[in-house]
Amino acid sequence: MEALKNKIQNAVCAYLDEAVKLSQDLAEHPELPYEEYESSRKMAAILEHAGFHVTYPYAGYDTAFCAEFDNGDGPSVAFLAEYDALPEIGHGCGHNLHGSLSVLSGLAMHHLKDEFQGKIYVIGTPAEEENGAKIGMAQQGIFDQMDMAVMMHSNPGGFCVADMDVLSLRCYVVEFFGETAHAVMAPWDGKSALAAGRKFLDLIDARRECFTPDIHVNAVILDGGKAPNIIPDYCKIRMEFRTSSMARLLKADEMIKKCANAAAMALDCTVKLSFGLSDFADMVRNAPMEEEITTIMESYGLKVKDIPPAAGSSDVGNVSYHCPSLQALLSITDEPLALHTRAFRDATLKPEAQEAMKKGACSLVELSLKVLNDESFRQRVYDAWKKELSLKQGN
Repeated sequence: MEALKNKIQNAVCAYLDEAVKLSQDLAEHPELPYEEYESSRKMAAILEHAGFHVTYPYAGYDTAFCAEFDNGDGPSVAFLAEYDALPEIGHGCGHNLHGSLSVLSGLAMHHLKDEFQGKIYVIGTPAEEENGAKIGMAQQGIFDQMDMAVMMHSNPGGFCVADMDVLSLRCYVVEFFGETAHAVMAPWDGKSALAAGRKFLDLIDARRECFTPDIHVNAVILDGGKAPNIIPDYCKIRMEFRTSSMARLLKADEMIKKCANAAAMALDCTVKLSFGLSDFADMVRNAPMEEEITTIMESYGLKVKDIPPAAGSSDVGNVSYHCPSLQALLSITDEPLALHTRAFRDATLKPEAQEAMKKGACSLVELSLKVLNDESFRQRVYDAWKKELSLKQGN
């Protein structure tokens, strides 16, 4: 085992400088979701030069790519690479670093081709900060035959986490339509769309005391009228709600629609619900993979803490409904910084973060070799995934 670890570290170190330069370059030239043309091209070019077969663009996305290394018959592993930045802040979520880490992991696996048989993919996934491309890719079946899809996400605080547990999410744009009238001279001729929108939110609030702990509903009024002396004939609300599974999301969806229709009926208005985003799925957790990556990360000197309760949402969740998946959180700084900040962006460029990138890549490579080479472990991973998926689906 020690000999294998040495080979892994040598393979990662052989490409580490190139990966660090890539991370720095992405940080210096941030690109917004769906506009990551140069970022994706640079990643694809590095992988193609190393011997991967690259499809670019990919899966209907102009800034997506798929780099494949076919090393004979066997299992398949995908490394997921992110590279979109945030408006004004740049790479305040660390995509420059952990996207480069996925590329580094793929390069190291190619270097270790004598150690396994199977297929390695590095898949460039745009727009994680918006309507994540992994959602559409999952819907297309791209991950259906994968034995594992994996990535790490940059994180602060000095402790890594084996997996990122997330909630399912649905976003609606809710529009109410009424009739305008003068608010003083003839209010009886009006039908207030704003009143319907407010009553909709009131009905949601009335349901909150019966929510299960996993349900979260948040909304903002985007348009509630133009002047106070005019009964508004239009109201626009953007609403997001989250649950612990896609099955529970559908039940919450019924409740949202009942409240919307009831509010419209009570105020003699009509209502229209449109999707504001594609649905983000919750995470189908995988205990064997989480236990193994914890042991591996600790063996490379990374400190790992327990996985906290599900909070936010990620398009990796959609991937996890199609194959065993893992999104470990990699601490790149001991400072307790917040994500989506300039301070965290700057932390991705420090030596501490570069060392974390190396250890993170070594961990992903070792986990991937375990999946590729250990049939009994691979079966345990698959069995655990099928069981958890069945529970999530309510079967």
